[in-house]
Amino acid sequence: MAIKVLIVDDERLARDRIRDILRDDPRIDIAGEARNGMEAVDRIERHRPDLVFLDIQMPGMDGFDIVRAVGADRMPCVIFVTAYDQYALRAFEVHALDYLLKPFDKSRFQEAVKRAVRIIESGRGTGDIVPGLRSLVAGLEKKSPYSAWFVVKSADRTFPIRTDTVDWIEAAGNYVVLHAEGAEHVVRETMSDVESRLDPAKFVRVHRSRIVAARAVKEIQPWFHGDALLVLKDGSKITLSRTFRDRFRTVFGG
Repeated sequence: MAIKVLIVDDERLARDRIRDILRDDPRIDIAGEARNGMEAVDRIERHRPDLVFLDIQMPGMDGFDIVRAVGADRMPCVIFVTAYDQYALRAFEVHALDYLLKPFDKSRFQEAVKRAVRIIESGRGTGDIVPGLRSLVAGLEKKSPYSAWFVVKSADRTFPIRTDTVDWIEAAGNYVVLHAEGAEHVVRETMSDVESRLDPAKFVRVHRSRIVAARAVKEIQPWFHGDALLVLKDGSKITLSRTFRDRFRTVFGG
């Protein structure tokens, strides 16, 4: 079977260069391209490519964000494409990730492809790559253990939502609903799992079924039986349960 390839790069010339080199390789089936991180997450989830050429340095959602958003265990085999210096490349090598340094030559490109094809066709899938991706993600999370993105899956597409655009979150059975920029997005996660991935200095649990972004709170009003009412900047009104009052005070200093 041909190996399905996805090309991810915000520069058209870079995508065309990769496509041109791959065009005559009978082992390769180019499944598509993505111009940015949001498109990349969607196409990885929908098309399930065997191999991704992934640009690291893109505006907005970069290559590392894509790995974190999709999840290391769910990522296909990855060849990073980068203009980073040799110091950064040595770090990638420690994580057993292959890479192409821009501007790359054809022989170096074919060497990277040959290695990836060998791994995929051997039946190990991403076995040699996933541990490196896990190490990479773990290293990134030492710097920032909190999620920068949520991945939203709908019937016809998959797309990321930046965590810092979320105003509040509510539980809905085995799902949560993200309220962000005037829209609602359903994600299959529990409140406990979501809370563990959020920065407690920016998001606070105010009720057993509600989490609120501190920046979204406009005012606090007295309520009944020791509870309070939070009025958000988008007009939403959410109960602050007395059970979670101490957590709220820790964030707001009240």
